[in-house]
Amino acid sequence: MSDIEKVFQKLKAQGDGALIGYVTGGDPEPRFTPVIAEALVKGGVDILEVGIPFSDPIADGPTIQAASVRALEAGTVPKMVLGMAGEIKRECGVPVVILTYFNPVFRMGLENFFRLASNCGVDGVVVPDLPVEEADDYCKAAGACGVYTIFLAAPSTSMERLRKIVGCTSGFLYLVSHFGVTGARESLEDSTVQLIKRVLPYTAGQVPLAVGFGVSKPEHVKCIIQSGADGVIVGSAFVKIVNRHQENASRMLEEIEKAACELKEASKRLG
Repeated sequence: MSDIEKVFQKLKAQGDGALIGYVTGGDPEPRFTPVIAEALVKGGVDILEVGIPFSDPIADGPTIQAASVRALEAGTVPKMVLGMAGEIKRECGVPVVILTYFNPVFRMGLENFFRLASNCGVDGVVVPDLPVEEADDYCKAAGACGVYTIFLAAPSTSMERLRKIVGCTSGFLYLVSHFGVTGARESLEDSTVQLIKRVLPYTAGQVPLAVGFGVSKPEHVKCIIQSGADGVIVGSAFVKIVNRHQENASRMLEEIEKAACELKEASKRLG
């Protein structure tokens, strides 16, 4: 059983949902990423998602786009982020997932990328711009190295295609909560709850369901978990704190830990 599976199984037994926290690797400088990760875990994050900064992040909104720019300007490269993931895994003891666009994987070579990811202790990889229909070689290379391939489903995904995605995803299914790009939102749309209920019959007993995009407040988390999802993914809300306090590291880490704590508390189904 993988570390990701252990987390979801343990939380399910407790009646809780998983909090998956995202940080852009190298933002605002590479030296900050491990300590930001530590603050997230102290606050209660169960699984860490570390993004490889990319120049054309088509699935991301302004907050994470700006984080990618800062990280790239600071000299962050893919191999560096994989190394950060290994350090985080060793120091924090939680599963680590890499989020990257396909171009950096392709340029490194599938086998090389997944071999290095595996050696660094990466548990899974999310590639938002890789369609499941074109992912056979990708899945084979990942499977050979024991790395999970986490695919995304969107509100527009047909039920027929959803079956295929569920059959290929491992670790968890990343459900995009709404149309558009990443970014913190003020309210959770009613359509998100309906989407969760529509997808659950396809994932139940197959793979955990985690919901992301726009999730930023405790009430969002509580609603998603109470609707039946196994986890929530929060990114832009944390990245905003990094941006706001990049000149004051102690304040940044304090606020990140506090925000994570509040979101984690909301992920408890009976909380």
